Amino acid sequence: MLLPLSRPVLLACAALLIVLPAQAQWKWRDAQGRVQYSDRPPPASVPDKDVLAKPSRPIAPPPPPAAASAVSAAASAAPARDAQLEARKRQIEADEQTKTRAEEDKLAKQRRDNCERAREYARTIESGMRIARINAQGEREVLDDAQRAEEQLKAREVMTSECRP
Repeated sequence: MLLPLSRPVLLACAALLIVLPAQAQWKWRDAQGRVQYSDRPPPASVPDKDVLAKPSRPIAPPPPPAAASAVSAAASAAPARDAQLEARKRQIEADEQTKTRAEEDKLAKQRRDNCERAREYARTIESGMRIARINAQGEREVLDDAQRAEEQLKAREVMTSECRP
């Protein structure tokens, strides 16, 4: 519960908060005779006699337009920025090349490993040893000659695709 004295104090504070932004308002009459309000000064085309109200607190003047010294400073800074951009671009390209080389090396290693496994499997099949595998029902089955030939073809296909110089 608010104290009886605190309610008027709160209302007074709220009124002050509303009034403060209004003090920073400009008021002037435009060329058509309409009254304009803004938090920015009127355009330069408005004569001083048509400015009806100015803010009570001073407003910082707008920054002056770029002077010749600023232009020359910007011109001298431009080559430095260009050099930085070029260095950054070269760094990004080098990073991309490194990443590409690493990916190619990884693929080459996988190819070598696949090639070696396919060669080993082909040697095992060609050796004539009995080869057994587990089928979909979980039963052990021994490869007959037709299955052995089929497996040998698959191993050779893998070798031709993976065993490149």
